[in-house]
Amino acid sequence: MTVLHSAPKPSVIEGIGQALASALGDMLISAKEEHGEIVLTVKRESIEDALRLLRDEHAYQQLMEMAGVDYPDRAERFEVVYMLLSLTKNHRVMVKVSTDEAMPVPTVTTLWPNAGWLEREVFDMYGVLFAGNTDLRRILTDYGFEGHPFRKDFPLTGYQELRYSEEEKRVVYEPVKLAQDFRSFDFMSPWEGAEYILPGDEKAEGGEK
Repeated sequence: MTVLHSAPKPSVIEGIGQALASALGDMLISAKEEHGEIVLTVKRESIEDALRLLRDEHAYQQLMEMAGVDYPDRAERFEVVYMLLSLTKNHRVMVKVSTDEAMPVPTVTTLWPNAGWLEREVFDMYGVLFAGNTDLRRILTDYGFEGHPFRKDFPLTGYQELRYSEEEKRVVYEPVKLAQDFRSFDFMSPWEGAEYILPGDEKAEGGEK
């Protein structure tokens, strides 16, 4: 029978957090525990060294996910969040760095190959640059897309639409056209009983003929 490791107890989590904070030293800005997870904020320029240390010396072997967060009121409005998993400890840790539109974050594709696609997603959605990523291009939107959809100041509506043009063999932007003519719809539910005969119910009154 296979026995799965149980999640670390709160006291164990606190001890792990203290050990990681001590190991990161000057690379660390802050450390805290939230919702049973350790959250480490490190200096942007030290992110590669910090994650290498966590991987090689503290057994956080897997980069599970990367995410971006936008705080428009901050001087460095973006956070890049790295979610690491230790298979041997059955424990996760979150590592954060802050940046802005112009300052690149060092790539961690040198540590995990899957970081290439994850960094592309953060770049596509937020516009965060990653220094050293040799394939930093859009991954979820098209190549002609303008702007970054997950920024808080990205407009939700507009007057432009995009479509793929078979003639030009690329995505094109065009003014929005409302070609639908005005139509009046009756949304009365037939289950509540309509005041008129519904299509297909013509024979309901007199039965089959």
